[in-house]
Amino acid sequence: MRSHMEASAPTGLGNSAARWRWPSGPRLQRLLFGSWSLAVFAFLYIPIIILVVFSFNESRLNVQWVGFTTQWYKELFENAVLIKAFKNSVIVAVGATVLSTVLGTIGAWMMYRYRFPMRNALNLLIFVPMVMPEILMGVSLLILFVNMHLQLGYLTMIIAHTTFCFPFVLVGVQARLEGIDPFLEEAAMDLGATPIQAFWKVIVPYLMPAIVAGALMAFTLSFDEYIVSLFTTGPDSQTLPLKVYGMARKGLDPQLNALSALFVLGTIALVLFSQLTKKRT
Repeated sequence: MRSHMEASAPTGLGNSAARWRWPSGPRLQRLLFGSWSLAVFAFLYIPIIILVVFSFNESRLNVQWVGFTTQWYKELFENAVLIKAFKNSVIVAVGATVLSTVLGTIGAWMMYRYRFPMRNALNLLIFVPMVMPEILMGVSLLILFVNMHLQLGYLTMIIAHTTFCFPFVLVGVQARLEGIDPFLEEAAMDLGATPIQAFWKVIVPYLMPAIVAGALMAFTLSFDEYIVSLFTTGPDSQTLPLKVYGMARKGLDPQLNALSALFVLGTIALVLFSQLTKKRT
């Protein structure tokens, strides 16, 4: 009887081992990378989901869920201070985006098309605003505007934002130019186009995905900028990040949750627009 039990025990264990095996090789790699990716996405997006959900929380403290309400969105749209700050942010961001896109596209084309002395040094200097600490840029621009006797306001903020935004457009367009066929422009001119017509009708459509991506990046950076704006803004041109930071220092405000939820929605819309633009081009 004992020998029979000893003989039958390994059989049961063997069947269990046959049903489940510890993953190895490619299967183990997929399991580990899948778990890691899931953890990263959860870390990134769960706080955003909680923020959006609590923007409909009836509690003003937003510590625990009390009930559903849209009161904070209503108060947000009736907040004249935040609405004016939002308009200021849009004005500055649009102005900086237009200038950054034009300067970045033309600058990238000139760096690609022409060879001139100190070209490599100039190409290196273009990257300086991208790596310079924002507080140093803000202080240096403030000193420049004061010495030029420029009144702080929309103009100074647009100039300041363009300074650190246009290199991102230029880098993106330069990367696109690396894959361009050098004979496209020559073929257009052989067909009767002037150099300007060849640039606008052949080169610009080819560069359009990079131009759109650079413009979206410039708009996002300008709209979200705080430190440089703090040094270059005037009393009537304070942007939304400055106002939001001032409200956050006073304590929790449900309107900030509602505002953040709208920004998340706007970001998703911009990403979808960018993807549609890439497919069409």
